[in-house]
Amino acid sequence: MTSSAMNDDDAARWAIRLGEGALTSAEEQALDDWLRADERRQGALLRAEAALAYLDRGRALADAPTETSNDDDPSVWTRRRFLIGGSTLAGLTAIGATGFILTRPAPIEIRTALGEIRRVPLPDGSVASVNTASDVAVTMADKRRDVRLNDGEAWFQVAHDKSRPFVVEAGKVRIQAVGTAFSVRRHDKGIDVLVTEGVVEAWVEGHEGQRTRIAAGSKSFITDDARPIKVASADGAIDRTLSWRTGELALNGESLDYAVAELNRYNARKIVIDTPALGRESLVGYFRVDQPEAFGQAIGATMRARLRVEGDTIHLSQ
Repeated sequence: MTSSAMNDDDAARWAIRLGEGALTSAEEQALDDWLRADERRQGALLRAEAALAYLDRGRALADAPTETSNDDDPSVWTRRRFLIGGSTLAGLTAIGATGFILTRPAPIEIRTALGEIRRVPLPDGSVASVNTASDVAVTMADKRRDVRLNDGEAWFQVAHDKSRPFVVEAGKVRIQAVGTAFSVRRHDKGIDVLVTEGVVEAWVEGHEGQRTRIAAGSKSFITDDARPIKVASADGAIDRTLSWRTGELALNGESLDYAVAELNRYNARKIVIDTPALGRESLVGYFRVDQPEAFGQAIGATMRARLRVEGDTIHLSQ
């Protein structure tokens, strides 16, 4: 078997595994290593995901002979056929060369559950780190890489490719990069953008002529109402702002109210501050985002607060 055929077979298996749900940490590392070992594998995985999406809609195998199976779910049958000798993938890839599939690529859906943080290699060599309770859709086309942040937060390490701009859509806001690293977080009234490497351009839909450049070490809060985009220095807070990627909340004088709101994003067990004055106290330090009980105990010890647990709620008061 040629190396190209082996890549296609491996890509088919990875496409199926990615479609089954979140990868384990070991699987994410294995996928990342596999992609980096051969630049052709990024394209192979993209083709495999597009082909699998097509099969799952039940259109690609209309002329296949009838087979019996003990599985009631037709998607199981199509996924098995997808793996047989790599022939189905090869056939669909050939069809894609005519523009039937690859001109209409299926989006790669990345969703995280409450408290889940994922690092996902993308077919073009970029990497997306996706925060808790987030919803991201990635579409890789020949001339453009589109990412739609439907909810939550993500950080993108963008592979350099001037011929295919990397554009993130969040509400009406658009962020474009070529080879850059930046984070985007959605809020009810706009988005936070933080650039860690390179430069991005930001604008609001319908106002493409009013693009604003945001350079590394800078941040911006951008609303949907096309107000002038204001850029500010991140003031050395990049590592703290992105500490969620390692499962931590980094604080440097923020209020307890802020810290609790952030921790509650990750946990079913919520923290409630019953004394307003306590919520205004400032904090410094690093805390695990998945350990609300430990956080509550630390606040109790350092701020002489009373800790009370009722069901799935942790109460803090003075």
